[in-house]
Amino acid sequence: MPDGLPPGVLRPIVLHPDPVLQQRCAPAGYLTGPDLRQLAADMLATMYDAEGRGLAAPQVGLLRRLFVMDAGWKQGAAEPLVLLDPEIIARHGPLEEAEERCLSIPDRPVQVVRAARIEIRWFDLNGKVQQREMEGDAARIAQHEADHLDGRLIIDIPPLDSAGQIGTMQ
Repeated sequence: MPDGLPPGVLRPIVLHPDPVLQQRCAPAGYLTGPDLRQLAADMLATMYDAEGRGLAAPQVGLLRRLFVMDAGWKQGAAEPLVLLDPEIIARHGPLEEAEERCLSIPDRPVQVVRAARIEIRWFDLNGKVQQREMEGDAARIAQHEADHLDGRLIIDIPPLDSAGQIGTMQ
């Protein structure tokens, strides 16, 4: 767990088709101090308990731009991250299609197209700007969670067409 977080309390996960999951989130900036640290701890505890690798604030009913993730914990290389007001500033190819699961849409895996590598910027729990390049699972998880902040679910993302291009939803 990131330094200085209190013990987390499990929160119920909002399930599809709850309309809160399809709303765009407001900035997380108003969250500060102990309340923010408790929310981050709660979200991480909830994510781990549900055996997920990411969890966005709307998935616990809070429409703020915040998500937590840990791409490596299932492989024994835990690195929990708390991202406030994250912004994907660049996506780098190639596009890759892979099966994704979502804690808010249990038991419904979906083939989703994502950039193989991204650059992302966010504020940490101390209000400092962080920026990182992510690839592989970390890039996929960050893009999935960032979509949640814009009210977009894996069932809303068009698949690749027969030419390998992103298709349109029908």
